Amino acid sequence: MDEEPRPSDGRTGKRRRRDPQASQEAILDATRAELNERGYGRMTIRGVAARAGVTHGLVMRHFGTKEKLFLAAIPGPQRLDAALTGDPATLAERIAHAYVERMEAADSADPFVALIRSAAANDPTANRLYSAMQEYSTAAYRTVLEGPDVDARVDLLAAVLLGVTFSRYVVREGALASMEPSVLSAHLAGLLRPLVQPRHAGPVDGDPQP
Repeated sequence: MDEEPRPSDGRTGKRRRRDPQASQEAILDATRAELNERGYGRMTIRGVAARAGVTHGLVMRHFGTKEKLFLAAIPGPQRLDAALTGDPATLAERIAHAYVERMEAADSADPFVALIRSAAANDPTANRLYSAMQEYSTAAYRTVLEGPDVDARVDLLAAVLLGVTFSRYVVREGALASMEPSVLSAHLAGLLRPLVQPRHAGPVDGDPQP
């Protein structure tokens, strides 16, 4: 079994065990660099391991597959988990804020932007990766959403975010592309609120009263 890489201690000649968390962060940083330079299709586990200064087996032990490594390197899923924790009444605002904050930090080389661009071109690999991301997101949303129409609401939520991603961060033209982030976040929260709140939930402050 591969062990965590252990840098040499110059005083004793012995090797010290590296923090597993530090190894995972080094692997994820290397993955993002490889994706930026080579793209998903040309990225290899061995290339990531070499860049991170760890063994091929260690990367596999932490992440299992190239697909899982890619998904772990994209910050979206982790931000989603954090956004889902809190008061259900402000769930739409948290999702919108987390999404806009994450995407505003993206550039044309961002793995998620590149994935959406490739999926739009009907790249089979990109389509499979996007489906895997959606499965993760769907499972996360189902932990906080309820109701008989939850599957349809989750799909609609994903469609809204995908549309905004393509228009603002891939095509980068039109009113949506030039909108201030705070304005986009507010509009997005309004679109998401009917999808994330149960039908029996009461009105949120600022909603029109019946």
